[in-house]
This record gives sequence, C-alpha cells and structure tokens, in this order.
Amino acid sequence: QVQLVESGGGLVQPGGSLRLSCVPSTSIFNIARMGWYRQAPGKQRESVAYITSVGSTNYADSVKGRFAISRDNAKNTVYLQMNSLKPEDTALYYCNAWLFGLENWGQGTQVTVSS
Repeated sequence: QVQLVESGGGLVQPGGSLRLSCVPSTSIFNIARMGWYRQAPGKQRESVAYITSVGSTNYADSVKGRFAISRDNAKNTVYLQMNSLKPEDTALYYCNAWLFGLENWGQGTQVTVSS
C-alpha cells in the first residue's frame, strides 16, 4: 500500500487557477498510473485526469483544455494544474494511484470556486 499526500486546494474565484500536488510514499517509478478524482456534495466520485508511467494522459471531457496533469520524477510528485476554474469544479479532489494491482487513495483536498 502507498500513502498519498495531497496539497494545493483552496478557495478561488471563477476564472482563477490552482495547482494540486500529490506525493506518494514510494517511488513514482513503481506506480503504473496516478490520477485525480473529485467528488462534489451529493454526487458520485468521478475521474478528472490520470497519467501513466510512460506519460500517457487522459482527461474527463468537462476539464479538457482547462486542466493539465503532469509528473515530476525528480520531485516524486504528480501535479494537476487547473485553469479557468468554474463553480462546478467545486469538489473534494482525491489523488489516486495504482500500484501492483491495488488502488490507493489520498485523504482529499478541497477546491472551492466561488465569488
């Protein structure tokens, strides 16, 4: 099992930007896929974006063109750059990692988009 530590959430106005970070307790090279999910109140958890060990990325249609996922191997960190934020992006954002066939979750970081 791997521990995932998220940071970077907060309150931002519509149109603003935030960058989320996720640091795993093991080397990022051991992890097949890392990504971000989000869950808004009263809604199901949904995939936002993920990046594989070879750098392939995938995005939910709702965030394409606004969010970008990346990984910094030297810092052992995965980032989610979120631009042009909308009120509907408000949610608890969770880091997710697949390691040796097991799914791991972080504790979540809150993102609130409001004026």
